Amino acid sequence: MNEQTLSRRLERVAAHVPQGARLADIGSDHGYLPVALMLRGVLEAAVAGEVAQTPFASAQRNVRRNGLQDRVTVRLADGLAAVEPQDHISVVSICGMGGDTMCEILEAGKQRLGGITRLVLQPNGGERELRQWLADNGYHIVNEELLRENRFDYEIIVAEPGRVEYSPEQLYFGPVLMQEKSEAFLVKWRRMLRQKQQTLANFQRARDAVPQAKIDDFNQQVGWITQVLA
Repeated sequence: MNEQTLSRRLERVAAHVPQGARLADIGSDHGYLPVALMLRGVLEAAVAGEVAQTPFASAQRNVRRNGLQDRVTVRLADGLAAVEPQDHISVVSICGMGGDTMCEILEAGKQRLGGITRLVLQPNGGERELRQWLADNGYHIVNEELLRENRFDYEIIVAEPGRVEYSPEQLYFGPVLMQEKSEAFLVKWRRMLRQKQQTLANFQRARDAVPQAKIDDFNQQVGWITQVLA
């Protein structure tokens, strides 16, 4: 993967960044996403934020190699501290980290989200917690995608400012995903149903007692999955 050939996962993230956006890509790694979108003429300007020195230096090299120093700013900063008022950022993307970490980044940088019209988020796990943070902080989910790449399921969550309340099932599956029920969605949750049922069977065979709350939680999840697949 490079700025010319994004992974399938990053291509789908890129598809949710609107034409003419001013993008802040947080945890930008090598800066592939903002550089690719700039080369395609999608972005007006971009910030690539990175907290670690090695990927920060790599992103700088990629920006220089493509002659984009005047349009893509690479900053060594923690989370949304990479965003400054003069950037006039309209879209924030955060990809490839746990949903709990994304919640921490968004919570810590809340005061920098004013004027942001779209969040494009690709969590590696913790999707339910991330959706809850969005709902609690005045964002509604306008689009979701689920794709499988290299034996992993990835969910992309696109949110915009707007008040909404989600049911526990919507937080669990994703309000858009559970409505659309794509083939990728059905395949994932059939597989998850088998795994949850196997875990419940293992609980019954366990030598040490499994807390009842944990068993109840798994039973509830099995019920939800069975219902959504019906």
